[in-house]
Amino acid sequence: MGILFINGGEISGNTAHLGHAFLEGRDFTQIDLASLKVYDYGTHFADDQFDEVLDAMKAADTIVIGSPVYWHDMSGMTRCLLDRCYGPVSTDDLAGKRLFFLFQGGTPTQQMYERGEYTIRRFAGLYGMEYMGMARNASEAHALTAKL
Repeated sequence: MGILFINGGEISGNTAHLGHAFLEGRDFTQIDLASLKVYDYGTHFADDQFDEVLDAMKAADTIVIGSPVYWHDMSGMTRCLLDRCYGPVSTDDLAGKRLFFLFQGGTPTQQMYERGEYTIRRFAGLYGMEYMGMARNASEAHALTAKL
């Protein structure tokens, strides 16, 4: 698989639209966390779909994680996915993959953006991925496409 877009917002929300604008003209697979059951770290339920997301991440060359800004930070669905990677994911599973971050919201502050990007940068570094950058709007997404 080439490009995986993980949408951590509403299925047809602004984050999904930003992801589609960023990936326009490219083949990609989209996973909408809102349509899956990815439970909190440390819980165990038979219908948990985390492994499906992880398998798609392992198969991708490029991962694009999109999140709206909710309550001054990334969405709970996005954060939950990152948390779930701690433990079952080894550095070898994701090493060398390219990671892009789409982080948008109505009126977030610079501090909110910095906090979200800090988390994603640390996530990329922990698993040996190459962090390629963040886009907060369509204009920045268009500029970031040069790195795809």
